[in-house]
Amino acid sequence: MTDTSIAPAELARALEERGFESFWAGDHSHIPVDPDSAQAPIDTRTGRPMPAEYWHLLDPFLALTAAVQATSRIRLGTGICLVNERDPITTAKQVATLDHLSGGRFVFGIGGGWNAREMRDHGADIAHRWPAMRERVEAMRCIWTQDVAEYHGTHVNFDPMMSRPKPVQWPHPPVLIGGNARNIARVVDYADGWCPGTPHLTDDELRAQFAELRRRATERGRSDVTVTAFHVPPLAGLAPGSPVALGSRRWDLFAELAVDRVVIVLPPMRDDCLRMADYYADTLLAGVSAG
Repeated sequence: MTDTSIAPAELARALEERGFESFWAGDHSHIPVDPDSAQAPIDTRTGRPMPAEYWHLLDPFLALTAAVQATSRIRLGTGICLVNERDPITTAKQVATLDHLSGGRFVFGIGGGWNAREMRDHGADIAHRWPAMRERVEAMRCIWTQDVAEYHGTHVNFDPMMSRPKPVQWPHPPVLIGGNARNIARVVDYADGWCPGTPHLTDDELRAQFAELRRRATERGRSDVTVTAFHVPPLAGLAPGSPVALGSRRWDLFAELAVDRVVIVLPPMRDDCLRMADYYADTLLAGVSAG
């Protein structure tokens, strides 16, 4: 969702009409430039230059608010919200408000952040991102579930306070943690689900990570941890220029692993976006409907 892409309200409405389960918006407040070249830096996760969409992103909470007003059934999620770059009291209010306005359709995908300079601009230290993320989740849960909430931690600290609205979903919207193997323990420890990025993982790597998730969940007595596969590339032949057009084999693997939800990447421009949405609706969703 950018300032040049199809509008979030139009796209969310179109996806709901086509039978999609959910609609997701990404989060980057800005991208620091290389001080020597005034260019965006290399994405350390891929080794490639960052695409312009990174610094054109709409704020996810505002984009999803527009989507709320245009829809009535489709779920709405942050994919993902960089919680360490946001004030937890304000974020808790935004989440609760979106869940209230949507009638309980919000899904809270979160991440610890990976761009050290971006985080530093917000006063956050990437070295402390994981304990800081946990404290933010714990503090927000207090706000969502308690009439009078307080929290005292190393990274989040506030005295007794009151905040409404409360989320429609009880006890709160599902919290999904992004990332791959390193975050599995965190998912099982204090989240409701896992949303791994999948395009750069081999089938064997995915199987191993899913086995690790199931093992840890079983040890904790949890059978409720959901899996949302993120950044899924197009089916083979749909986007010939894609570097990771894995095709139906990867989709078969998702079925084998009992993935709960698959989030596909749509192109930003309106006509291309709706054309691809039609393609998926006519192929994948038709197959799901047929069993």
